[in-house]
Amino acid sequence: MLSVQLPNHQYDIIVKRGALNHCGQWVQSLWQTQKIAIITDTNVAPLYAQKVKQLLEAVGFTVHILIVPAGEASKSLAQASQLYDDLADAEFTRTDGIIALGGGVIGDLAAFVASTYMRGIHFLQIPTTLLAQVDSSIGGKTGVNTNRAKNLVGTFAQPDGVLIDPDVLQTLDDRRVREGIAEIIKSAAIADITLWQQLENLVDENDLLNHAELVITGALQVKRKVVEEDVLDHGSRLTLNFGHTIGHAIENTAGYGVVSHGEGVAIGMLAICQYAEKIGQTPKGTTAQLRKMIEKFHLPTSYHNWQTEQLYRAITHDKKARGSQLKIILLEQIGQAKIVAIPIEEMKNYLKVEVV
Repeated sequence: MLSVQLPNHQYDIIVKRGALNHCGQWVQSLWQTQKIAIITDTNVAPLYAQKVKQLLEAVGFTVHILIVPAGEASKSLAQASQLYDDLADAEFTRTDGIIALGGGVIGDLAAFVASTYMRGIHFLQIPTTLLAQVDSSIGGKTGVNTNRAKNLVGTFAQPDGVLIDPDVLQTLDDRRVREGIAEIIKSAAIADITLWQQLENLVDENDLLNHAELVITGALQVKRKVVEEDVLDHGSRLTLNFGHTIGHAIENTAGYGVVSHGEGVAIGMLAICQYAEKIGQTPKGTTAQLRKMIEKFHLPTSYHNWQTEQLYRAITHDKKARGSQLKIILLEQIGQAKIVAIPIEEMKNYLKVEVV
C-alpha cells in the first residue's frame, strides 16, 4: 500500500491481486453508509459492475450503476451533463459518493463529474486498465475533451482512495496492456533507473503482467513523488508530461480513439528525444535506448499520417502552452528528466524530425 500525502488531503493506494473481491470492506472503511453511483462503461460493466454492486450492498450501501459508451468520445461535456441528470434523478446529495470503475476515460469523466456535481462530492477510483492503474487514477487531475484539445476542461480533485487489482488486467486485449506499458516506460525514463532496469529484465508484455504488482508500484512511486511535490502541476509535476505534448497532438489530429493515449506517448517520447539529441540537449544514444524499450513491448515508433503544421496547431491549443512559451520535457539521461522552456515556434523544429 502506498500513501499519498498532500497539504489538505491524504489517501491510500492499494495494489494487491484479488483486492477487488474485498472492495465492500474497503469502501466501508472509508465512507459512511450512503448512496453510491458506480460510473462505468459498456466494456467494463458486464465484467465487474454487478460484482462490485453486490459487494457494496452486502455492507449496507445503496448502489446505482451508471453506464456510458466505451471510448474516448464519452469524455465530453455532453456525457457529463447526462450523468449530472442521472445523479439528480437518483436524488444524490453532497453526502453521497461516486466510484469510477473503468479505465482512464471513466476515471477522468467520473472524477470530473464528482468534482463538479453540487460543487463537489467525494469519489473513489477502481481502475481496470494498466494505463489507469499506473497513471490517471492518482494525482487528482480530472477532465473532458473538447473539439479543440484533449482535457481542455477539467479540475483538480483528489480521490478518497484508489484500489488497484492487477488480476483485472487479464481481461484486457494486448493493445490496452501496451498503452499502459508506455506510461510505465515514461515513468522509468524520467525518474527511476531501477524501474528501467527491471523493465530491461522483462521479456515481453506477458512477462510484465506476471510482475504486475512490482512494476505498477514502481510507476506509482514516481507519480506519487511528483504529485506530492507539485499538486497543481506548475513545477516538477510537468516532468510527467514527457512525450505527452506531441502524443496528445497525434491523438487529437488522428481523431480520438484512433491512436491510443499510450501509443501517442510512445511516439511522442521518441520524437522529442530524437530532436533533443540532435541539438545536444539529450545525450547521444538515449533515443536508441528508448526505441529498444518501446519496440520490445510492441508499441509504435512512428505515425503514418505525420503532418507538421497540423500537429503544431494542435499543440498551440494544448493547456501546457504558457503565452508565447512552451515547457517541454527532455531527458538528461535515462532515469532523469528536465523541464525546458522554449519559444512555442521552436516546437516546429521538434516536429520536423519525424520518427521512423
